[in-house]
Parts: sequence; structure tokens; C-alpha cells
Amino acid sequence: MAAVLVLVTTTGGTPDEVGLQALALARRLAPSGSVHALVVGDATAAAGLGAWGATQVHVATHPALDVPAPDAVARILVDLAERIGAAIVVGPGTEAGNTILARAAARAGVPFAANCIAAAPGDPMTITRLRWGGSLMEESAIDASRAMLTVAPHAIAAEPADGVASVSAFVPELDDADLAVRVVGRLAAAAGGVSLADARVVVSGGRGVGSAAGFAPIEELAGLLKAAVGCSRAVTISGWRAHTDQVGQTGTKISPNLYIACGISGATQHMAGTKGAKKILAINKDPEAPIMTTADYAVIGDLHQVVPAISAEIRRVRGA
Repeated sequence: MAAVLVLVTTTGGTPDEVGLQALALARRLAPSGSVHALVVGDATAAAGLGAWGATQVHVATHPALDVPAPDAVARILVDLAERIGAAIVVGPGTEAGNTILARAAARAGVPFAANCIAAAPGDPMTITRLRWGGSLMEESAIDASRAMLTVAPHAIAAEPADGVASVSAFVPELDDADLAVRVVGRLAAAAGGVSLADARVVVSGGRGVGSAAGFAPIEELAGLLKAAVGCSRAVTISGWRAHTDQVGQTGTKISPNLYIACGISGATQHMAGTKGAKKILAINKDPEAPIMTTADYAVIGDLHQVVPAISAEIRRVRGA
């Protein structure tokens, strides 16, 4: 069976969870074949990938790769796929992963399928992917010499494996055109605290909060729960919160143990970003709001009364 190549993104020397989820799908596509992983510039994360199903790990090292450069990584991915004869290339369905895989597919002249939740090898290969913000699933066939796809975040669980991967480093060939687009700086978020993407609890507000000042009780509850504060797109459009706080298809996709949605109607775009949540608690005055059909728990009432009451009860139980 032909090899499968997986782009595994890393943070601080640790494989990203979405990269491990991509490895899980790759293992299903190559049950008796080789699963190769590509790690760019971060050898620290390479050795442990055997415990997640990789049989061989390739570490690309280059001075220009100290900062993200999507065209450069796309070229590395395509060149490596050619070298190892990979018939399938898989990546994480994050903003970075989709950007790189789309550019790699364009370089290779093959189609690109984003946000896949299942795939089966064959001629042609078949996939199932999320469309329209997760409101429908599309079954398709990829008729191409090489399939390039990304895995929808949190749609496939990362699966530990009992294995050890061989690791090899190489210096890729890159030219000025590959490095034309690079990240040269980052602006820190205005407020510190827990990251939306990593938070175990997220407390979000929607249009029902009413104003920027209306987020005070939500921030208070989040502080008590050591949670991240999120919001809907309507809130960012109104200028009440920064785009970095937005949860949804065009914001951050989250996977907390508990998602508390306050004054959020539950538009498709927003709910697409919450599919990884284990439990959802909706607080809304409207019992007919769309979010009620997906929430595990619901409180029908004014969030400006309900949220402070929850905070007060937490303080009472803790004796604060």
C-alpha cells in the first residue's frame, strides 16, 4: 500500500492536538502501510509521534523556517510526497493547515478537500466532509493522482499507538518565491488569561448581552471557573469584543469540557465552532432559539439575572 504523509503542526515542542487527529485518520487510510509525518523546524516533537501512529518522521530544518511561511511548507510537503511516493497527504483542518494544504494542492495541480470527518482508500478515494458551517455532510470521490485533504478539528479523536518512529532530518530546497509570504511579527491579545483553543471551560456571550459593558458578569463567571471568554460573530461586528474572542466557523473552533453560551441564538456559523464541546449549557430568554436543539442543558431566562446568580452560588459553595 502506498504511503500516507501527514503534516503535524507543533507548539512549543509539543504536537498540536489537531495534528494528532490528522495522524489518526492517516492510520485508518494505511492500516498496513507506512504513515509518514512531516514536522517543520521543531525536532523536539518528532520522536514522540511514533506513540501516535507515525512510522517515519521527517523533520525539515532551514534558517528561514524560524517563522511561519506557508508557501515554503507547501513546497516541502509536495517535494516530500513525491520523494516517498505518498498517494495521500493529510493535514489539520486549522487555519494554518488549510492554508498550507491548499497551496500544496495548487502546486501539485490536484484538488483539495477541507474539513473531512471520514475517508476510505480506493480508486477513487471517498471522503465525507463538513459543508456549510457543519450544517450538512458531503460524500465525495477524489479522482486524482494524489489526494490532499484536511481533517475537521475534533471530528476524529487522536488515537495512541504502541509504536516507535524513525526520525530523519533534512534541509529542504527553497527559493525567494517560497519565502515571499512570512509571518514577521505577532500582536499579543489585549487581555491575558486562558486561550480559547485550549480552554477546558468557555463562557461566551452573544447579541443578547446587549453591549460591551454587558460582558462584565460573563467575565466574572469565567474568572471563577478559570475559563476563557468567547463571543459570537454578531458581537465582534458590533465592536463589543475583538475578533480573537470569536467562536465559530470564521473564528476559533473550540473543544472544552463545558461550553456556556449566554444570549447566543445558535446560528449555524457559530455552532460549527463548538462541535468539539463535550457539553453545552445555553442561557437564553427564547426557548425556541436554535441553540436549544443542540444544548445538553438549558436555562430559560435573562442572562443578566442568571449569570450573576450562578457566580453568587459558586462563591457561596466555596465559602468566598
